Amino acid sequence: MKDIRVGFGYDVHQLVRDREFWLGGVKITHDKGALGHSDADALLHAICDALLGAANKGDIGKHFPDSSREFKNIDSKILLEKTCELVRNDQWEIGNIDSTVCLQQPKIAPYIPEMVKAISACTGLEPGRISIKATTAEKMGFVGREEGIEANAVVLLFKS
Repeated sequence: MKDIRVGFGYDVHQLVRDREFWLGGVKITHDKGALGHSDADALLHAICDALLGAANKGDIGKHFPDSSREFKNIDSKILLEKTCELVRNDQWEIGNIDSTVCLQQPKIAPYIPEMVKAISACTGLEPGRISIKATTAEKMGFVGREEGIEANAVVLLFKS
């Protein structure tokens, strides 16, 4: 049997006015954006954490701390590329990525194909191995009140 690992990633960010909204490596038109040290791309951060967790390499904060000026306003696609490099340096390959974004507004379904393309470019993974689903919080909690975004990701790694 091949050596395989599963990793789970989770990220949340507050939504605020006068901030660009990046999700899945794609700029989305909206009156609010996610607040964070980097570009605050919750989906890419959740994927990074899932990859790092599966490879037993800690979390995104360990490798890209929000206390570092180096990562201030950084494009999270760069963080995902660096994460893939860390994982592959240990001879792990990505089998697939499955993710869910919980966001009341805006509706992101029209952006999903472009997000898949961006994630594919960062990871080298075939688009058919990248799943992005979207849901709302049915107007409950911080997501439902449009105060924030939540993203979850699961990845499968196998030894190359």
